[in-house]
Amino acid sequence: MARSSDKPTRSAAQNNRRRTLPSTLAAPAQGWLSSHARCLIESLGRLHRRWLASLLTATVIGIALALPAGLYVLMSNLDTLSQSWHRAVQASLYLQDDLSVNQGQALAERLGERDEVDSSTYISAQAGLEQFRQSSGFGAALDALEDNPLPAVITIAPHSDMSRAEIGALLVSLEDEPGVARAELDQAWLERLYAILSVIERSAWVIGLLLSAAVLFIVGNTIRLDIENRREEIEVMKLLGASDAFIRRPFLYSGFWYGLIGAVLALVLLGLCFIALAEPLGALTRSYNGALAMHGLGFQGVLMLLGIGVALGWLGCVLTVNRRLAAIEPR
Repeated sequence: MARSSDKPTRSAAQNNRRRTLPSTLAAPAQGWLSSHARCLIESLGRLHRRWLASLLTATVIGIALALPAGLYVLMSNLDTLSQSWHRAVQASLYLQDDLSVNQGQALAERLGERDEVDSSTYISAQAGLEQFRQSSGFGAALDALEDNPLPAVITIAPHSDMSRAEIGALLVSLEDEPGVARAELDQAWLERLYAILSVIERSAWVIGLLLSAAVLFIVGNTIRLDIENRREEIEVMKLLGASDAFIRRPFLYSGFWYGLIGAVLALVLLGLCFIALAEPLGALTRSYNGALAMHGLGFQGVLMLLGIGVALGWLGCVLTVNRRLAAIEPR
């Protein structure tokens, strides 16, 4: 009877041990989270106690982050604008003089049925002369000409989603068509635009890298001064047996706050810039009859800017605090 009565007691003890095992495993994790949360709040309170110096540092970081972010927004809008200009590119096919009007119209209709062509328009030599007469203002001089010097032209509008290489290949194939004397593409100005955009994009990357390095130096120098101001406190903590990880943690969270607050200030500066440029930007968009819409960073861009700010603040702190703490030893 004694043995049979011991079985429920053992099983109950085993069940109690199984229930207490998850709680014992969760206790260190909860302690770790609470320690980091307390350190996060304490580092923010430390920045608040010297709020003027902290605000100046965060403002400099915000300006350094706002400049490349503004260039990114500019590049995005210029890319959208270049795509709208890309849709306006047209190829001009100058026809041979012995080609009749009916043959030119038939050629224009046949070319318009090609998959790469959005539209094709035939302009006779006489219609082209009349258009030139109205636009140039040389009516009296043109009347003195015995013959019409202008050839018949077919204007070809490629599909808007075609790349520059595909448009170039289309131009070569159009020039080989029977009855076409020469084919030209009004794309020289677009090539110059793409070259300018490429220079602006490369400059944005260079400026962004330089300003990112500046943020690292700013955060690193600020943390270095903070460590020097707390040198005696750090020496006492090391004498009491505190680890470098425990001493380093508040400084790392200070770098986190510097980067986050700097990124928020960068967003505020970008918003102020958009407000200041609202009137000329509105005039520019109205000139395109609603075809052009200016946009800002967007939700993903805001998250990216916040992440970059936090990462730079944290990295600048890491690069400084490890080296400075290793040089401080109790005397």
